[in-house]
Amino acid sequence: MAKKQFAIIGLGRFGSSVAKYLSEMGYEVLAIDDDSDRVQDVSNIVTHAVSADSTDEEAMRALGIRNFDVVVVAIGQDIQASILTTLILKDLGVPQIIVKAQTELHGKVLNKIGADKVVFPERDMGLRVAHHLISPNILEHIELSSNYSIVEMKLPSAMFDKSLKQLDVRAKYECNVLAVKRKGEMNISFPPDEPLKEGDVIVIVGLNENLTKLEQAYAEP
Repeated sequence: MAKKQFAIIGLGRFGSSVAKYLSEMGYEVLAIDDDSDRVQDVSNIVTHAVSADSTDEEAMRALGIRNFDVVVVAIGQDIQASILTTLILKDLGVPQIIVKAQTELHGKVLNKIGADKVVFPERDMGLRVAHHLISPNILEHIELSSNYSIVEMKLPSAMFDKSLKQLDVRAKYECNVLAVKRKGEMNISFPPDEPLKEGDVIVIVGLNENLTKLEQAYAEP
């Protein structure tokens, strides 16, 4: 199965962090900004980096933006440009549009005009958003340090009816299962031989690189 392709519009701190992380994970990333210096800054990191005006529909069409699976609109302070860009992407038929909002009101407008997900940088760090893009099964991602994190993972179908003992994520991925959440109840001493069920959530801690390997191994199309 082909990997998802991402486009990031707006290369401020937030947009750059998402673009960099996705690129490091091996995904094809198109980075767009109307500031050529910002484009130059990420040109060696991403697959393609171009200087373009995202509020120009013809420019977006020429870049083939509709062929990307996910477009993240990370435009900074220009709320009007953010809204217009989102409208253009929607009209061009982009499958999934994720937009950074400045305020609650901005977020409401974005939802109304068709943004699939609205994020607020002060609450959704770039790394966390990137995790969600790569692995929809990840419900929560908490950074403990620059190297370690805790993730809450919705049980992927490949884990259905398998026990923690059978999965043995500690040996395979050097990660530890802290708890299993079932029907909203957190169990920190879940029986290792009991089969996991659809709807369960597993809470795992480990090095970021090992957690990523685990997430990708069980990523679903």
